[in-house]
Amino acid sequence: MALTITGLSKTYPNGVQALKNLSLTIGNNMFGLLGPNGAGKSSLMRTIATLQDPDSGSIFLDDINVLKDKDAVRRVLGYLPQEFGVYPKMSAVDMLQHLAVMKGITNKTERNQMVDALLNQTNLWDSRKKALSTYSGGMKQRFGIAQALLANPRLIIVDEPTAGLDPAERNRFLNLLSSIGSNVTVILSTHIVDDVRELCPRMAIIASGQLLMEGSPAEALEALKGKIWSKVVSTDDELRALETNLNVISTHLVGGQHEVRIYADSSPGASFTPVDSGLEDVYFLNLASHAKN
Repeated sequence: MALTITGLSKTYPNGVQALKNLSLTIGNNMFGLLGPNGAGKSSLMRTIATLQDPDSGSIFLDDINVLKDKDAVRRVLGYLPQEFGVYPKMSAVDMLQHLAVMKGITNKTERNQMVDALLNQTNLWDSRKKALSTYSGGMKQRFGIAQALLANPRLIIVDEPTAGLDPAERNRFLNLLSSIGSNVTVILSTHIVDDVRELCPRMAIIASGQLLMEGSPAEALEALKGKIWSKVVSTDDELRALETNLNVISTHLVGGQHEVRIYADSSPGASFTPVDSGLEDVYFLNLASHAKN
């Protein structure tokens, strides 16, 4: 299965251009869509999920024209938006039953089996009769995946799913995502680099509604091998001088001092140490290059 996006553009009435002639092909398995807040990720997700129309461009899910045959897309789509509403007084099991009926699963035995299996898969079985309003943030996100998996979708979209989760809940959620079958296309939209590094064999980086890079994290890391250099600076003046003269891709505070990471083909100076490249370096380098253009 392939999702083919061609020349997608969208400008909102307030003048914000959220998508700019964006083209991307997404195959089976987990695909990471990485970008800062305001990059256009949610606009792209909402367009694929048939919740808004673009100004121009096309999207095909295999032979389904996503923009014209929205009902066909919705029958094979599972969607976990950035914020999703639930009836707070309903239990998880009742809510899933209700949503399953809306998805067209009318056979009661089939529906019960599917709901029970999803509650077990998302580790919510013991809390299935509790009101959704009593769920923690992580439990709500796991319920969100349960409803997204109803009716065995072929395309699953999850938008910023781990934002705000504590580390333990985040790990539980990522383990759950990784357990979804490989014959399904899963798009994980996030600004958290580690989510993509841990889960996704392919990824894209977008900013200002434009595609900056697409490929595998492993290939992107290999391209930076031996080209990332680090130095700890103690004064703001020294930091500003480096930012003026070298290709600084990121700075981190370490013990109250700035650790500066530089992109360069060879050593930028005797005081710099070569360091292993990380996916954050790939991300920040692409954003920095885009900002200069």
